[in-house]
Amino acid sequence: MSETSPATSAYDPHDIRLGVVRGISYGLFGPADAFVPQARALGAGLVRCYVYWGQVEPEPGRFTWTAVDALLDQLDGDEEVWITLCSSSPWATREATDFLPPSPARDLSAYARFVREVVRRCAGRVRYWQCDNEPSNTGLLWAGTAEEYVTQLQAMYAAVKQADPGAVVVLGGCGYDVLSAEEGGEPRRFFEHVTRAGRDAFDVFDVHLYGEAARVPGHLATAGELMRAHGYLKPIVAGEYAAPIPFEFPEVGAVMYQALAEAFAQAPRTQSTAELAEREQGGTPERRAMTALYERMPELPPKLQMFMEGCPGELEAKRHRVNRRQLVMGTVLALAEGVRRTAYWNLAPEVAAPVGPRQVMHLMFGKLALMEYKGADLAVRRPAGDAFALMAERLAGVRGVRRAEIAGLPAGVRAFEADRGGRGPLLVLWDERDMFDGEDEPPVTVTLPWSAPTATAVDALGGRPVTEAGDKTLRLPVSLTPVFLTA
Repeated sequence: MSETSPATSAYDPHDIRLGVVRGISYGLFGPADAFVPQARALGAGLVRCYVYWGQVEPEPGRFTWTAVDALLDQLDGDEEVWITLCSSSPWATREATDFLPPSPARDLSAYARFVREVVRRCAGRVRYWQCDNEPSNTGLLWAGTAEEYVTQLQAMYAAVKQADPGAVVVLGGCGYDVLSAEEGGEPRRFFEHVTRAGRDAFDVFDVHLYGEAARVPGHLATAGELMRAHGYLKPIVAGEYAAPIPFEFPEVGAVMYQALAEAFAQAPRTQSTAELAEREQGGTPERRAMTALYERMPELPPKLQMFMEGCPGELEAKRHRVNRRQLVMGTVLALAEGVRRTAYWNLAPEVAAPVGPRQVMHLMFGKLALMEYKGADLAVRRPAGDAFALMAERLAGVRGVRRAEIAGLPAGVRAFEADRGGRGPLLVLWDERDMFDGEDEPPVTVTLPWSAPTATAVDALGGRPVTEAGDKTLRLPVSLTPVFLTA
């Protein structure tokens, strides 16, 4: 079994980069504005964004480079760049649309030419190229079969390598539908075929780790199993991850499934930019379902209310705390499983203009962004943005993370040790509890071996837990909130 691939040469295996995803579009719904400096200021060392075929080549042979050049103009060379190329086109694909879902190219040679032109335009400044996104989410994010996806993946791989041999091709994201599915389910069968038939057409495997952070190791193990079943294992990256989302709370599930069924019962097959703008103004099934849900907000479970705009202030504040805690937990757990590239979903809303909240995707993901607009400028950090920046600062220069073997820890305490290349110890600890109610429980006190003369503790919410040092040990209160402990 091959445990590596040519992609391992794309980065030092000890080099960890925490990144962010701009969103599901860039320059498609509005101006291609600046976002890389803002991501850099948060401590992100990797940025990921989406580019659509019809956006770049609106007519056969006519290329428009506005969005691509706007991205390149923001780079200073220190960051890594990841572009997800979506094969959505009004003229070149089976499903005519400029947004979703991407579908198979009518002419693979035309698709390969498009890929080569984009990669050449970027002239080696983009390291990662991804073939569409979550293709097993058929109908919404890919309008084709697994076999058709592999065919297009193979064409993309050859085109990317021809234009930039040092670039890395990323397999379209393996999402929650695959990672949580039982064996034999359609999403699982989709990726089983892709990992078998497309094994030579990608360099790294992208996993999307939404939901409860504690499930991250299991999801990553599932991704590894998909590849090992066919005799190989390539590097795994986390191209999207975030929490909380409604489906991680069982009591919310029934309400959400009903709302989703009503919202998509009569949904159009394609979602063009024009159709989305029209839907924003009209009485679509989705809007009616979301309006009915909002009218019931006071009687809904608090764990669902906190995802809705206008929810009670105490629930809004609680969701922010859950978000900040799970952002750190999910990142640390992924790094401890060997992931070296992460991209949090997401940096900010798609455009500066206000977006109505009565959309299913807004309910699912709308509050996860790290930043928001102030007028036309992307300038305001949300609480999750502060947590990301704090985490990035503490993990800067870290070469690896592993579970710490510390005798005597209480059963629920999770401890991780970071390799800082000789710069002194860094531990990350938290007590694994219910993510919604666990913050009401008192902290537990842990005693750690600690030979350094000083200790500094800061938690994911910016708090400063008090430490007590003595005789090469350290006492520290540990709660649901992850704490970073350094000398």
